[in-house]
Amino acid sequence: MASKELDWDACARWIRSRQKEGQRVVFTNGCFDLLHAGHIHLLEEANRLGDCLIVGVNSDESVQRLKGSGRPITPLQDRLRILEALTVVDVLVVFPSVAMPPERLEPSLLDTPHALLQKLRPDVLVKGGDYLPEDVVGREFAGEVQIVPLLDGRSTSRIIRQLDLVINGGNAGFD
Repeated sequence: MASKELDWDACARWIRSRQKEGQRVVFTNGCFDLLHAGHIHLLEEANRLGDCLIVGVNSDESVQRLKGSGRPITPLQDRLRILEALTVVDVLVVFPSVAMPPERLEPSLLDTPHALLQKLRPDVLVKGGDYLPEDVVGREFAGEVQIVPLLDGRSTSRIIRQLDLVINGGNAGFD
């Protein structure tokens, strides 16, 4: 377990203690497969919106369901280790929870932080500019939703395409 990683219950307790102290708790989430400048921008902006930042990280199985069989490129424990090194990140939490079997979740919400947000109830929920506030999953469990503009041309998929061009001449088939 990464030193900043908490399970769902410990994370909820951590949040409540910060909120009791009057701190503003911010939450954002993602796969963070190949960390790039767009991720750093999102995390820094999210951090500026409050006193502490919790980052939800998709499990390896979740990333594979969302992104395809070749993903994640970076396994969960490595993604957590990289994110814990960032000073803007206070706490890491993985979803979906191993304590909550996939069959207990609404299929459309399986790879989202919906159940996690229902438990955590942060003050601010932050997503990237590819979302509209009304489309953010779990928005009803946060005090407010903030959208951070994306950095043009920064994405994990773009990095993978560039690497594919260099290594294989463009035959990997990633979107």
